[in-house]
Amino acid sequence: MTRNKQINRKNVAKPIMIGLLLLYGLLYAGVIIWHTYKPLPNGISYAGEMHFTDDVEMFTDLTYAQNEAGDGMVHELSIFEEVYDMVDEAEEFIVLDFFLLDHYYDEDVDFPKLAETLTSHLVNKKKEQPEVRIVFITDPVNTGYGSYESKWFNQMEEAGIEVIYTDLDPLRDSTPIYSGLYRTLFRWGDFEKKGWIPNAMASEAPNMTLASYMKLLNVKANHRKTLVTDKAALVTSGNPHNASGFHGNVALKVKGRVLNDILEAEEAVLAYTNGGTLPRVEMEVPADGDYAVQYVTEKKIFDALLSDIHRTQPGDTIRMGMFFIAERHLVNALVDAANRGVKVEMILDPNENSFGNEKSGLPNRPVVQEMMEDTDGKMNIRWYNTVIGQYHTKLVVIQTAEDTYITNGSANLTERTLDNYNLEANLRVIAPNDSELAKELDAYFQRLWENEDALYTVDFETYQSEFTFLQRGIYTIQSWLKLTTY
Repeated sequence: MTRNKQINRKNVAKPIMIGLLLLYGLLYAGVIIWHTYKPLPNGISYAGEMHFTDDVEMFTDLTYAQNEAGDGMVHELSIFEEVYDMVDEAEEFIVLDFFLLDHYYDEDVDFPKLAETLTSHLVNKKKEQPEVRIVFITDPVNTGYGSYESKWFNQMEEAGIEVIYTDLDPLRDSTPIYSGLYRTLFRWGDFEKKGWIPNAMASEAPNMTLASYMKLLNVKANHRKTLVTDKAALVTSGNPHNASGFHGNVALKVKGRVLNDILEAEEAVLAYTNGGTLPRVEMEVPADGDYAVQYVTEKKIFDALLSDIHRTQPGDTIRMGMFFIAERHLVNALVDAANRGVKVEMILDPNENSFGNEKSGLPNRPVVQEMMEDTDGKMNIRWYNTVIGQYHTKLVVIQTAEDTYITNGSANLTERTLDNYNLEANLRVIAPNDSELAKELDAYFQRLWENEDALYTVDFETYQSEFTFLQRGIYTIQSWLKLTTY
């Protein structure tokens, strides 16, 4: 009798377990679908109007040497010097949105003290002119996703600066297989009071909790890099992060009516995170000028860039300085452009190192190998000679017979940055071919491509090793499963 009861219990327990697993499977699938396609917060994926201005300036950071060994290394840095000047010159308000601001790193290098210096300028500004409103929007990566506090942002808050840690939860999830587990299981395990796991950013950084690591692995970010004041705005690919101080980056500074569009787009992040509004600029400048400018964020960056590539004709030129390229539709558009007679030139980071750690060459190396094959070698590709740091630039310049189309800012050419997962921000500019800005951009690319006074770039073959086939296989699997950071 007892044995029969045991058998009956087993017979009952088995279908119950199967039912519970099926129920969880349905919940898991539903959570994945919802958080992959759910509506975005209001104001995210923003395309402002086209505004006209005569005031667009270009600033660059470059680290270069005379050879691949790094002899005669030079750091030519101007972007954050301009940021500090803009902070000092502001009279009414300062709104910053930067992904990464900290001082931790493992390399034995005397990096620029970007975090300390920007913090000092902002704190001093608030002390000297307390009536100036300062808002700093940033990513929770700067607190280890809640594992510890940032000394720099604490200093700002003590001085009366508003610090907004972006709420990433309402954004769409970009790693569906993991996000289903994170949303249904892992996110509820935040019981630790102190971090105990070594920090992924740097060994000297404070330890992180397991819950913070679970959040980190659900990869998403406010990746924007924008500064706007009552005087001007600057959109860049650079972070005020010490270990990024020698990266190659480009910034565009602009004045005019586009400033209010930038403020509107940044206000959307503030509004859905903490609530609140941002100021606006009273415009007295004329609404005309040689440059058409537009502020675009998230997928609107992709839409505008794809449209600009599609407009190219035989004899036009597409030039690119880029950290990551992998987004399939853009890759195909560039291949099609090269095959129809458009000259395509790309300077890319070799994805060889990240803050002192060796990388596998993904995604750029397998992607450009494929592009070269699909165009029968019509692509013109060079790798930046990254003697230290990264070629972190996110610049695309398209020159047609009539105009030069420019996009620059935080967005890499990847699915994560261009398909409404991360928060990203670019400035799009349409400039006359004979304008000062178009000439500066031409000189920038010419200098790097031709190695005019240093070894800025190396031949395509330099990094296309015998491991390319393996890299392509790994890249294909990662892309299919969406288990990437790009």
